[in-house]
Amino acid sequence: MNICVFSSSSNAIAEVYFEEAHALGRLIAEGNHALINGGANVGLMEAVTVAASNHGAKTIGIIPEMLKERSLASDNAHQVIVTPDMQERKARMRDMSDAFIALPGGFGTLEEILEVITLRQLSYHTKPIVFINTNGFFNHLFKQFEVSYNEMFAKDVYRELYFVAANSVEAMDFIMNYTPVVLDTKWFKVPERQ
Repeated sequence: MNICVFSSSSNAIAEVYFEEAHALGRLIAEGNHALINGGANVGLMEAVTVAASNHGAKTIGIIPEMLKERSLASDNAHQVIVTPDMQERKARMRDMSDAFIALPGGFGTLEEILEVITLRQLSYHTKPIVFINTNGFFNHLFKQFEVSYNEMFAKDVYRELYFVAANSVEAMDFIMNYTPVVLDTKWFKVPERQ
C-alpha cells in the first residue's frame, strides 16, 4: 500500500512531533508499505522519510521544481519526482496513494488534508484519511469542524470521512481495517429564504 503523509516542513518544532514522525515511518516500513510525501529535506517530512527508509520502506518524494531548485529535496528518498508546480505535486501525491495521514503541520499540511477530505466528500475517492493528533495539535481545527456540523454547513455523516488517531499505531490500525462509509448523494434540503 502507498501511504501518503502530509506534514510540517519546520525544523523549529518540539521534539514530540519528530518522535511521532519517526514512529510512523517505522510502522509504514514494518507493514511493508511505501511512503509518499512532499519530498523535502526539512521538518517532519524528512523525519518520516528517514525513519521509513531506515526500516526498509520504499520512499517517494514529490516536490515542485521551485523547491528543488532551493536545495530542499530529500537525499533520503528512494525516488524523487519533480513537478512543475504545487498543484501537480498534490495531484500526483493523491493519485499515487492508497491512504492519507496528516501529521501536525502548517498551512500547506492543512490545505492538503482538507483537500483530500473535500474530494472524499464529493466521492472522487474512497481512500482512508487520518489525522494523528500529536499533543492535541489539531484540537482547535476539530472545534471548527464542530461549528460547521452544528450550524449545518456540513452534514453529520461527514464525520465519517476522516479518523482522528492519538498516535501512529491507531492510525495504521485504522487504515488496515478500513471500510469506506457509503455517503448519501443528497444535498441538504435548502429552505426558501424569507
